[in-house]
Amino acid sequence: MIADPLVSYSLASIVNFAARKQIPTMSEHREFAAGCGLMTNGPNVRQNYWRAAYYVDHILKGAKPADLPIEQPMTFEFVINLQTARTLSLIIPRHLLLQATAVIQ
Repeated sequence: MIADPLVSYSLASIVNFAARKQIPTMSEHREFAAGCGLMTNGPNVRQNYWRAAYYVDHILKGAKPADLPIEQPMTFEFVINLQTARTLSLIIPRHLLLQATAVIQ
């Protein structure tokens, strides 16, 4: 699923529907896996907010926004929810678990 305000607003309904229909789901925000989604793979949102604060600080101190470099996310998270995998009767391969930055039991 895409990271979108409408999806975020409806997250509980989407996760419940997917669980009832036995549909594995994946999104790009960590909170999704914590909310019973199967997996997430995307930028670390907290790190992005810290970088945004860095930019705001420089702008408030007089820097011109056009003079600041454009950055892309540098830190990514791959989270797997094993409880959801068990509910869906899925076995997550060991090599995938080893690549995860976090595994929710």
